[in-house]
Amino acid sequence: MGFFAKLKQGLQRTKQLLQTDIRDLFKTGEILDEAKLEEFEARLIRTDMGVAASSQIVGELRTKYLGRTLVVADVWSTVKETLKTILRGNDDVTWDPDRPLSPLKFSEGKPTVILVTGVNGTGKTTSIAKISKLLTSQGKSVMLAAGDTFRAAAVEQLTLWSQRLGCAIVTRPSGTDPASVAYSGCDEALKAGVDVLIIDTAGRLHNQANLMKELEKIRNVIGKKVPGAPHECLLVIDATTGQNGLNQAEHFGKAANCTGIVLAKLDGTAKGGVTVAIRQRMGIPVKYVGVGEQIDDLELFNPDRFVDALFDDA
Repeated sequence: MGFFAKLKQGLQRTKQLLQTDIRDLFKTGEILDEAKLEEFEARLIRTDMGVAASSQIVGELRTKYLGRTLVVADVWSTVKETLKTILRGNDDVTWDPDRPLSPLKFSEGKPTVILVTGVNGTGKTTSIAKISKLLTSQGKSVMLAAGDTFRAAAVEQLTLWSQRLGCAIVTRPSGTDPASVAYSGCDEALKAGVDVLIIDTAGRLHNQANLMKELEKIRNVIGKKVPGAPHECLLVIDATTGQNGLNQAEHFGKAANCTGIVLAKLDGTAKGGVTVAIRQRMGIPVKYVGVGEQIDDLELFNPDRFVDALFDDA
């Protein structure tokens, strides 16, 4: 199954909700009234698209079609184009299936350092493995640093992935200062001359101030060892958390200066609309989406393909 097919499958629950809502509310030949628009806005919010995005979509429909005879295909088209505009943000993202793309910003020297953060249970470790697989498939050498020293299982899991992928990994005993692991990772990556160093961090709740300060410490240590690092800070969000994921993004974004989102578990939710809310409210791009448990079930996020998959066959 190609990734576009997996994306369509992953978005199936959100897609069904949207299509049912539009087909229930909008009938070709009927006159569009305010009551229908208000009801549609309420239903959009149910997909966790957020109030702002839902209002923007309904605003476009109101401007173009209020009081007019409806053509359902036109409604679909307007909803799709508005969503694409929101998701693109200020990014100029084009899709070329013949050229592997990476949204990551690589440093001029080696290594490019990527810090990965997120709450426990979001799929952080698995997402690191998937990103590593994508990068190695593009010919880049990758090293991992297991900075989640509070959970032995996390180190073991990342070590297992490193063995499967053929990536070097830096580990330290349980309880070691995570900033020390990050420093050692940078040191080893410089010695080895690898292209990319990916540093895992302990899963932490956004309301734990001491752990957020620790994240800032890790950033400072990395920056002293590798100028300009971390070059990317990715926040892994579990799509099934919906609007709570947006709250995570806001807090982590401030503490870690996050540069992008990895949206995991998109295949297990009817709240895929949170992708739109995150992009609009945070201004942080969704860089990767995960739509399954296999190592290849992650790909560069493309706004147009996302919306097309969401509304395919509409």
